[in-house]
Amino acid sequence: MNSEMLQLIEKLEESQHEFWNISHQTAEFISMLIKVSNVKNVLEIGTSNGYSALWIADALRESGNNGKLTTIEFYEKRQCIARDNIEKCGLSDYVCFRQGRALEILADLDFVPDLVFIDANKSEYIQYFNLLKDKLLKGAIILADNVISHAPKVADFLEEIKNDARYQSQVLDLPAGLLMALKLN
Repeated sequence: MNSEMLQLIEKLEESQHEFWNISHQTAEFISMLIKVSNVKNVLEIGTSNGYSALWIADALRESGNNGKLTTIEFYEKRQCIARDNIEKCGLSDYVCFRQGRALEILADLDFVPDLVFIDANKSEYIQYFNLLKDKLLKGAIILADNVISHAPKVADFLEEIKNDARYQSQVLDLPAGLLMALKLN
């Protein structure tokens, strides 16, 4: 990360609660996971102001494998803020923005992601999973934020992924709780 990006990250962390951004620790974990797992196609559900997108796109750039992040945001104003933040850091070549309802976009998804990061409407996590679970290939990773902080809202999602024999999952004790699931077959 260059110094300009670090300054922007610090600035965005000041408004973390206003935009419901992931924690710095969670962002560091996702960045490291991308670098060690050699993922190329990342899908993010819930862009907000682009905080996590910055971390993901930078990790894709640093990994040097021509990876791409596709990020979905419902609110046009937030997507504009995210796009501006991505451009400021010179990461536009690594990010494709999609604006609209995640459920509609996922139903017509035109690529198969290696990694899916879910951080949007908590009550829809189960629907996101149901739209993606059969499309993902062996070795694909699903990450879902807020599984501890919003446990009642994501309980059905956690139960569904835990009981799907094709996935091995674990809740990581990061701020707000991060589910990590690996598609086994």
